[in-house]
Amino acid sequence: MRFVLGICFLLLVVLSAGFAWAQEEPRSWYSVDAVNPGLGDPPEELDRATPRAAMRGFVELSDEGRFTDASHVLNLANIPEEEQSEAGPRLARQLFQVLDRRVWIDWSSLPSRPDAMVENGSEKAQAGQVRRDLGIKLFEVAGRAYEIRLARYSTGEDAEPVWLFSPQTVEDVPPLYELYGPRAFEYHIPKSMQQELSGLRIWEWVAVPILIVLLIGIGWFINWLVGRLAERAPHGFLRTAFTRAGVPLALFVVAIVAQILLRQAISFSGPITSVVQPVLIVVMTSGVGIAALRVVDAILDRITLRYIGEIDDTRSLDKRELYTSIYALRRIIVLLMVGFATVFVLTRLNLFESVGLTLLASAGVLTVLLGIAGQAVLGNILASLQIALAKPVRIGDSVQFEGHWAYVESIFYTFIRLRTWDERRIVVPVKYFVSKPFENWSVKDARIMKTISLTLDHSADASVVREAFNRLVKDQDGVIEPEQADCMVTDHGERGQEVTLYVMAPDPSTGWETEMRLREAMIKFIQENHPDWWPHDRYSRDGTLVEDQD
Repeated sequence: MRFVLGICFLLLVVLSAGFAWAQEEPRSWYSVDAVNPGLGDPPEELDRATPRAAMRGFVELSDEGRFTDASHVLNLANIPEEEQSEAGPRLARQLFQVLDRRVWIDWSSLPSRPDAMVENGSEKAQAGQVRRDLGIKLFEVAGRAYEIRLARYSTGEDAEPVWLFSPQTVEDVPPLYELYGPRAFEYHIPKSMQQELSGLRIWEWVAVPILIVLLIGIGWFINWLVGRLAERAPHGFLRTAFTRAGVPLALFVVAIVAQILLRQAISFSGPITSVVQPVLIVVMTSGVGIAALRVVDAILDRITLRYIGEIDDTRSLDKRELYTSIYALRRIIVLLMVGFATVFVLTRLNLFESVGLTLLASAGVLTVLLGIAGQAVLGNILASLQIALAKPVRIGDSVQFEGHWAYVESIFYTFIRLRTWDERRIVVPVKYFVSKPFENWSVKDARIMKTISLTLDHSADASVVREAFNRLVKDQDGVIEPEQADCMVTDHGERGQEVTLYVMAPDPSTGWETEMRLREAMIKFIQENHPDWWPHDRYSRDGTLVEDQD
């Protein structure tokens, strides 16, 4: 009985504690003893009740030069009280300069509620939750993170909570100002040129075109310099590599120079840097990736030309498989480089968090969009990888596709390029190519049996045709195994008999030429020696057509 009463007592205690915990509302602010006691009372017009109001008040006061009043939006808890009145305005001015030059404030994303509750938008996983701090901008410099963050503070139950820049943000202001604050040359710019015009300072409207022209000139010089190095390269491989890598290397150098100028010499305002910085990262990554890919292409071309040569159906099976494997290796390298570049750009731009959440939240929509819009592209890429692995057709193979005899000249991600005997190019989507039946005349070796059909009259002697054909094939350079050549009557009808000639050729291209020459020679033989063997109509004495009987 005592055991049962003890268990009931424990359950009552647990339920009471859980009920009390459920009834207690989560505190949506940080409790502090005082807020900037060394600054005095804040100005009456300053509203710090919501994140949006606090940020607006800080920007407006700083823009008017009232940094003492703007310092009331900073939490100076880590600064001694006697130093707050002096340090506050200085830190407010520095923070305003950093925000003005490096942050493009999205006012619509700043909550207008005192509790900063997430109501809707891309952060659906946090919908309905109150927040007591809010990240504005994250900087990563030399492996260290600096963040500008707003937080909500209250000095007691009866005091109204206020939103302030966090103490850690205040500590990070000096190093951020040193990195992104105004440069020395800006102090020599007349005040009339520092006035805003359509969101930018007047001097920025002048400096941006000058900077663009300068960067274009640097890019042209780098491309010219790489071209000169290519001309003086001792080996053909190096000349090809330099020539192909000229433009992407120029883009890379231009992006590096622009980043150095923006970090060391020029400090533009937030709208410019918010657009230019991501573009420079993408350009720099693309330049390196394209240059590396073109160097890889030059290496692969060198290997193929040295060990394989110009590919066609006369090459051996091993060489055609090697050539196809090299193209497959290139496609794999391209996929890896694109994936690495994408991850690098997303990491440098700190987009993994926002983009990742958005992608996860929109997975169903993206799946539908990829299934509809990207079906053809993805299908062709998968079909290309299928060809690279299974090798039903190789580069250099001779194929018969939809009535066209052609060589497989190239296999790309989304299409196959066929070269016909008359030097035309047929471009076929990979998915369409593998879904249609085709004849691969080079699947095992390049040899091919060619057939020549002649329709002759019933009176023609097949043995005479056979003897003439056997004499011809012995003198043809494009015939191998002439002893295998043969002549047979393969059909018989009202118009006459069909005589088929068989001959073995070393490869499809030689076989096509040999077939044409032998057909021409056999037609000439019959014309000169037995012209009456050609099919002809027979008429009776009264002029009516007499049909042959089998």
